[in-house]
Amino acid sequence: MTEQAVCNDNSRSNLNRWWRSQAIASVDHISVIERVEQEAVWSPRYLFMTLISAGIALLGLLLSSPAVVIGAMLISPLIGPIVGLGFSLALFDFKELRRSILALALGVLIAVLFTAAISLLSPLQTVTAEIAARTRPNLFDLLVALLSALAGAYAMIRGQSGTIVGVAIATALMPPLAVVGFGLATWNWPVFSGAILLFVTNFVTITLTVMAVARFYGFGGHLTAGQTRLQGILLTIILVGLAFPLALALRQIGWESVASRQIRDAALSPFSNQARISQIDVDYDRDPIQVRAIILTRQFRPDAERLVHERLRNTLSRPAEVHIDQVRIGSENSDSAQVAAAGRPGDNSRDLGATLSALMERLTLAADAGEGAVTIDRERRHAVVNARSLAGANMSTYREMEQRIGRDMDGWSITLVPPPAPLPVIGFNGEVPDPAALDAATWAGQRLRLPIGVSGTAARADEIVSALEKSGVAARKVGSKGDANGSVRLSWAPLGNE
Repeated sequence: MTEQAVCNDNSRSNLNRWWRSQAIASVDHISVIERVEQEAVWSPRYLFMTLISAGIALLGLLLSSPAVVIGAMLISPLIGPIVGLGFSLALFDFKELRRSILALALGVLIAVLFTAAISLLSPLQTVTAEIAARTRPNLFDLLVALLSALAGAYAMIRGQSGTIVGVAIATALMPPLAVVGFGLATWNWPVFSGAILLFVTNFVTITLTVMAVARFYGFGGHLTAGQTRLQGILLTIILVGLAFPLALALRQIGWESVASRQIRDAALSPFSNQARISQIDVDYDRDPIQVRAIILTRQFRPDAERLVHERLRNTLSRPAEVHIDQVRIGSENSDSAQVAAAGRPGDNSRDLGATLSALMERLTLAADAGEGAVTIDRERRHAVVNARSLAGANMSTYREMEQRIGRDMDGWSITLVPPPAPLPVIGFNGEVPDPAALDAATWAGQRLRLPIGVSGTAARADEIVSALEKSGVAARKVGSKGDANGSVRLSWAPLGNE
């Protein structure tokens, strides 16, 4: 053995002794085990909190509101049985394993059935962005599960477990369960199966991470009394069974992460350095892989699809079908008829590309929208643009802009989100409010989803508040002083103030 090898062995030995004396020795293992067992059991409280958390999570997903989803995580009780399962594997404790699996299985079943029932009764059954984001595991989902498990296990071992730590683990588990219930209720197999895959991936990652942290802090079979050889073998089989699907998921996630980067690079390769990707969608479930991209470019390339396809054929291990829609920007002649999309003879991709290009260009120019401010849903033929502030423009201006663009783009629905510009003053003709001003204010409130403050005489202010609320706009009186002519003034009200 060389001198260097001896030094390395001594360093590892010293580090091991330091860890045992400073970290492991400072942990009250018996107390931690008792606490884990107390929190990993089925109880009426566990049932109630699971129902409430699942219901709030689903409502947040349907409303596409991250804040509501986070609220559901604050009360989710899933940390108990998940941590119990991880510790039972570390301790080779068959009894605790059964208790944790029972509590977790019942919680999962109840959460799925409850969210499915809510979805059936809900008038909102659209796959929102929040729901779609939880139908396919990716590298970032895996990292969330890993880091939350590290936080949960460490907090439990160090006696710092609680609501905030439970949020971390619940974030990786409860929203996918709510999406499973939604997919079941709407008979949407891609959503249902994708959410199950995400849940299983996160669940296995958290369980194995908790087990690893527990072993790292000295929790092992020597702390469990009455453990039989057969139970140890069964626990080992369960451990291997958990690791196998995780390994498959990791392999797929890793491949898709690399493929996504290669696809983005390939989509830009035929164009100059000034070209940018406005939108790119990749469907890995199709065979061949479906790649659709919208490229903002100064110069149209009729052979873009062929070049991208050839590059992907050389870099990807699977065949891909490529659709590139090009939007010409920054040119002197910006007439939409000259903006076309790459397509193959005999299909409608060129026509669709030309339509998308014209739509993108018109929205970008008319609303002075920056790069990335336009979002297109080609399936629903709907576009959303976040407009910049235009000098001298009021809410009526932005509304007319939306209507004008919508009329020009036959077959498409346009949603223009204005900046929070000043709201119109609503005058009265006798006792009838100005319909144009009221419509502009209602439109602005619906687009920005912000509360409106109403200031004027009591009767007229109440009338305007009632009209706005009937249209789904939050409104409240903020003062009793209007204009001298009896008009009602509107303003954006601060969020959260009553």
